[in-house]
Amino acid sequence: TLKLLLVGDSAVGKSSLLLRFTDGAFEPCLKPTIGVDFKVKKMVVDGHAVQLAIWDTAGQERFRTLTPSYYRGAQGVVLVYDVTRKDTFTGLESWLAELEMYTTKSNTVKMLVGNKTDKPDREVERREGLQFARKRSLLFIETSAKTQDGVQHAFEELVIKILQTPGLWDKSAEKRGVQLMESSAQQDKSLCGGYCPL
Repeated sequence: TLKLLLVGDSAVGKSSLLLRFTDGAFEPCLKPTIGVDFKVKKMVVDGHAVQLAIWDTAGQERFRTLTPSYYRGAQGVVLVYDVTRKDTFTGLESWLAELEMYTTKSNTVKMLVGNKTDKPDREVERREGLQFARKRSLLFIETSAKTQDGVQHAFEELVIKILQTPGLWDKSAEKRGVQLMESSAQQDKSLCGGYCPL
């Protein structure tokens, strides 16, 4: 089971993306997510049967205090913005800062998704999204939950990348404890590294 997280400003289409991906449905008037929503989806990627546990977080400021605990243990994070609202794009910086602060795995795979490409009044160009993603080494894709464009592909790409990062999902790659090492300066004096089982 892989834990994925959807984050981004309010009304950028996180829940619509999730609904489209898990149920193949689209509702034009979804209510704002309160706290967090959760869906499970099974899929086969590159011959691997994976179960995705996808957490859809609330973008509204007043629910933001709920999110830190949901970041824990996430192997993949999807950052969503609305291509027709520049403010949701500029707001990505604070979401990234939050991710840095709360994700427990340093190699968590992050994907930037520009949603609502079906709408004509675009404010964020594709190359802007691509530039932003390149600069911060994020995967990047544009989608439309309404037309289904790119949605399946986005999640598949994310899962493939997670599967290519063994430390994220391979339990044997994780030691069952924490190795406590002293800083290299002190190591010369005494070669003592404590071992702390979790």
